Amino acid sequence: MRKILIAVFAAGLLGACQDDVQIAKPDPLNLTPEAAGHYCQMTVLEHTGPKAQIHLTGMPFPFWFTQVRDAVAFKLSPEEPKNIAAIYVNDMDKAQSWEEPGFDNWIEADTAWYVIGSQQAGGMGAPEAIPFGTEKGAEDFAAAHGGSVLRLDDIPADYVLAPVELSAAEQLSSSEQDEARP
Repeated sequence: MRKILIAVFAAGLLGACQDDVQIAKPDPLNLTPEAAGHYCQMTVLEHTGPKAQIHLTGMPFPFWFTQVRDAVAFKLSPEEPKNIAAIYVNDMDKAQSWEEPGFDNWIEADTAWYVIGSQQAGGMGAPEAIPFGTEKGAEDFAAAHGGSVLRLDDIPADYVLAPVELSAAEQLSSSEQDEARP
């Protein structure tokens, strides 16, 4: 009986120790020409505007996104995995320009301030969730380009999950791009 009590006690201690172990959050990776968008499988660097990367537990490489909107959709979609270890987005406060959002200016998605509903479309032509490292940066962008400033958890699901209506000009431009691809 004593051996059983010792075994139960040891198992309890081992379980308590495991509760204290925290898995380290992976660091963001620098964007390279090899990075392909998770949904579109297109080269991420071929698109303007902010990008995102999502790291899943147990996976050595992140999923890349040509638009931050797509990463938010991934996070909110019931069909996607929920073992997210980290989400990083370009800090547009530190971007050189919309055309060059940066290779290494990543911030944690849940610390960023986002502008949604602005006049600025994302790299794939859809409405974008534009991340900034500071609330002031987001407010200044919204004052210049329209939109609302909010945090990641406040972005409405239908903003990123609802279908996007393209104008006739955008549809024509998209079909011309498709025809130009080898």
